[in-house]
Amino acid sequence: MNQREEPPDVDRLARSMLMLHGDHDSHDEPVPAAAGRRGGSWSKAPAFADDPRRAAAVREATQADRSRYLTSGLQPVDCRFCHATVNVKRLGPGHTAVQWNTEASQRCAYFAELRESGEDSARTRTCPKLNDSIEHAVAEGCLEAVSTAPPAGDG
Repeated sequence: MNQREEPPDVDRLARSMLMLHGDHDSHDEPVPAAAGRRGGSWSKAPAFADDPRRAAAVREATQADRSRYLTSGLQPVDCRFCHATVNVKRLGPGHTAVQWNTEASQRCAYFAELRESGEDSARTRTCPKLNDSIEHAVAEGCLEAVSTAPPAGDG
């Protein structure tokens, strides 16, 4: 960048992206039509507005896919130290998927220590005490060492 060029205005860029694509919470609302497009929304697949039975079947299949992608093979594991409960899936040696929820992240004593010291717990890879609890759950046979649930993309 030479001296005459100024960096882009990040706020203006973010606002324009939100206007173009919508925010993360507007899944069910139509996105405003972009220049050159007809109608008020864009979709990869037809909405089947003229066929309510087919539209309902597509919605049901989409919900089943979403549920499978988000929860397939996850099992609850309780931290033996602070009793925060998270959902866990062991994908292989050295790779564990952990789904935290708001209650668990607030209850976790390790994350609370980080927050009290001014650090952002969201930037921390894991809670070492929860990691020990996961290993204990595998050793006790409460959690599979490698999940046998079908991968989310198959099927």
